[in-house]
Parts: sequence; structure tokens; C-alpha cells
Amino acid sequence: MKSKRIQTVATIILSLMFLSTFSLIAQEHLDVDHQKKMYERNAMGDGTALKVLLFSGTGWFRHPDIPIVNGWIVRLGAENNMQIDVSETGSDISKEKLGYYDVLLFNNANVLDKVLNQDQRNVIEEWYRAGGAIVGLHALLVHQENWPWLMELGGCDFNSDSEFLKAKVVVDPAAMDHPAVKGMGKEFWYEADWTNHTKVVTGLPGVQVLLRVDESTYEPVREYFKTRGGVAMGKDHPIAWTREWDGGRFFYTELGHDIRSLNTDFGRQHLIEAIKWVVNKE
Repeated sequence: MKSKRIQTVATIILSLMFLSTFSLIAQEHLDVDHQKKMYERNAMGDGTALKVLLFSGTGWFRHPDIPIVNGWIVRLGAENNMQIDVSETGSDISKEKLGYYDVLLFNNANVLDKVLNQDQRNVIEEWYRAGGAIVGLHALLVHQENWPWLMELGGCDFNSDSEFLKAKVVVDPAAMDHPAVKGMGKEFWYEADWTNHTKVVTGLPGVQVLLRVDESTYEPVREYFKTRGGVAMGKDHPIAWTREWDGGRFFYTELGHDIRSLNTDFGRQHLIEAIKWVVNKE
């Protein structure tokens, strides 16, 4: 009997020790999970200053860097207290859903009439006219002729482009203090694939050109387009501009076709400040 009591006591002690150890392990797991959730909430949740819908659906040529750029922008946003959600489907464009966001950021989203139906395009137009904010990267202004409002907002469409090349970029004298280009001086060298647009946006109502590229410092039309009607733009070749028009704010930059044109100190500044500018948070 005595040995049975000792065995029972020993079993109870071992059980208590096991439960205690299990509880400590479970608590440690909960603590780690809690810390992770707190980090995520601090980075992208309750304290979020801006909510951005990053749309990268394409109706024509799809650059292989689009998913890479998406991930890069999401991480950049988290580092700058922005919640950035990614979509490539028109079903995410509704009055209710779009009303949740401060900014609509288009990542190389070309030929959008093949991605968004008329109702979805109307939602974007109405949201923008009510004070919405749009940022466009590179191929947003590529073959949007079947969405006249977007072409008018951007001020131009696509003609051709260059290879990924280093070129001299000139800051517009009136834009030296704009946060998206501030600190770069009067001119600087930069690498990107440069787009030739169908027309120059300089002087359009509400447009402020921020940057121009000096076509004398690189070959503006790559071989593919030389036999397909590709035409350089000449001395006035804007590559980044803002527009206050039709009730909202718009920012366009030629950067972003290739992740290499964004993943620099200037590229990070340029995009973050573009997002802040369109919601008037300089």
C-alpha cells in the first residue's frame, strides 16, 4: 500500500511538472504571437496614417517585375506607416471598397479597359472627383485610349520607350522644393527605361512637371520601336509630374517598370513622397 501511495504521489508530481512545463511553453508561444501581432498592428493597423490600394492588373504586356515591385512597395509602405493592399481584379473596385482607401496606386496597370468594366471605371472616376488620390507608375499611361478620362487625367499616352539606360535627369526649377525630388539638386544621373509619350504635358491645366530627362545623354528609342513608329520627344521630355484636376490629385512617374529604377535612395523617397503628396500630407 505504501509503495502504491508513493507511486501515486510521484505520478501526480510528474503530471504537475509536465503541465507546468507545457504552460510555460504555451505562454511563451502566446507571447511571441502577441508580439508579432502587436508589431503588425503598429506597422499597418490602428496607427496607420494612410491606406493604399495597389492595383497591378494588366490588359496587355505584363512586365515580369510587376510582382517584385508589388512586394517591394508593400514592404516600403510598412516601413513608412502605410497599409498597402494588393489587387489585380476588378471585383475589388466598388464604391464601398474603394471608399476605404486614401490612395489608388497603379503599378504598371496598362490597357485597363480590358481589366475593369465600365461600372468599375466609373467608380474610380467618381471617387477621384470627390477628392480621391491616384499615383501611377510607368505603364499606367500605356494604351489607355479606350478610357478617355484616364488619358485626359494623365495628359498623354504611350509611343515607345528606351532600353534600361543611365541618363541625365533635370529638376524643373519651380519644383526644386517638392518633397518627391527635393535634395537632388538641379540635375542628376539615373537609370531607368524611359518612356516616350504621345504628347508633352508641360502647360496643361493643373500640371506641374517635376523632372525631365535629357535625351542627348542616352538613346531614347530602342531598336524594337525604331521600325514601329517610335519617336523621341525632344528637348521637353517630362518623366514625372503632378496634376490637380477634376477634383482630385494625380502623380505620375516613369520610374517603376524595372525594380532597379525604384530600389534606390531616390526611388524610395520619390514614391513615398508621391503617395503623401496626393493626399496632401507633405
